[in-house]
Amino acid sequence: MSERVTPGHSGGLITLGTADALWAGLTNGSTVPTVSVTFTCFPADAGAGYVLLGGRVVATLKAGGGQWGVPEIEVRRAAAELNVVEMDHEDLVRIGPFSGAPKQKQNDKTPLRWRRRIARELQELGGPERAAPSEGRLHHLAGIDWRRVLVEETRDRTVRAWWLPRAVVRLLDAAEHAETRWLQAARTRQNSTAAAEPPSQRRQIRAAGGRQTTSLHSPSTAPRPYNGELKELLYSVLSRKPGISRKVAEWMCAVCRTTPATVLDHCHEHGYVRAPVCQSCNTQERPDHLYSNDIRVASHYTRLFDTHNVDWLRHWHRCPGCRTRTTLPLPHLAAWTAYIACRSLRPTHRAPRGRKPCGVLRVSWTGSQNAPRSCLLTVVVDFCPSGEHRVLAQVPYREAAERFGTWLAETVPAVAAAAGPDRLDGLPTRPRPVIADTNSDGQALF
Repeated sequence: MSERVTPGHSGGLITLGTADALWAGLTNGSTVPTVSVTFTCFPADAGAGYVLLGGRVVATLKAGGGQWGVPEIEVRRAAAELNVVEMDHEDLVRIGPFSGAPKQKQNDKTPLRWRRRIARELQELGGPERAAPSEGRLHHLAGIDWRRVLVEETRDRTVRAWWLPRAVVRLLDAAEHAETRWLQAARTRQNSTAAAEPPSQRRQIRAAGGRQTTSLHSPSTAPRPYNGELKELLYSVLSRKPGISRKVAEWMCAVCRTTPATVLDHCHEHGYVRAPVCQSCNTQERPDHLYSNDIRVASHYTRLFDTHNVDWLRHWHRCPGCRTRTTLPLPHLAAWTAYIACRSLRPTHRAPRGRKPCGVLRVSWTGSQNAPRSCLLTVVVDFCPSGEHRVLAQVPYREAAERFGTWLAETVPAVAAAAGPDRLDGLPTRPRPVIADTNSDGQALF
């Protein structure tokens, strides 16, 4: 991308209005929708010393005449990063609403917390169709127009759910993480400066063109790869340690290895920590309709059990309980049984490009993994033209576990070699049942 200078700049800085026009022009062809008021519309606040562009933090500087500006080159770099992002409109992540979410006050100084911002905006305005730009409220997040890609689903005319494409979720998660680290670094510098300098002095940097201005610098320490530092630790113990959230943010996601981690993924059946993961991977791993013993087998299982099965199976087997028993937690085993073991049983129908799997695949279970003899998995197809709620198979839990072990050895032998035999020394004598998540944002699952 050309680094030519845009009219309206001074010493490498451009005014906020010019930056708005530049950002809109550079991202006009991006698959991720953006807005033309990125720098001058709430929640952007130049006075805070930075703005968020996609997943980047860009400094704002005060030039001559007390006017705020931003480095043009940083705007161009952020636009270049956004333009290479690919977005699949069918790969959606639920972002709310979640019960028990704490309220966040409307405040220009409040950090991003984009899920809460979106939830508050939609709840106050009555839905995405009323969140119009003319109302002068929340117009964008990190320069991204989330309203244009938000999907709302309503069940029974009362229960609403909001979804965004996974690519947008990743960008907003990255922006939230970058902002958190920026603010932490700023507080550290302010504390150290206050201890070393008289209160009347302020740390200044010399902007291009010889002007003096205050600014923040992004932290230099990047998240490090996860190398099993939390191996075989119990989540109930680790989650209570002070500062654990800050420690988790020091790692990259252990699954995708491209995004900073935000939560500790753990096994609800055995209680062991698996690894720190990002919000996107944590949400992708969660089965739909989990806590009603009923799972809708959606398209994201292609990634979990097919295209990226090595990464996910290795991740699930970080739990000693699942690894020694060479199995998966009950919800995941049920999903695998429906998606892989019963694939050949699913009916198809004619489509413009060959044949297409029919209806919506669903699996439910009775009983518990703690009583495997009485646990039965039932795989059905809903909304099938040949007969709704068509039962494809009923598979006992033990048979499903045996099938999974055989498939694992054939498909991912490296993971299978590290699993089993059924050594139970040191494992909980009474595995925990699958329980409802109590996290306020509904994100820290598994």
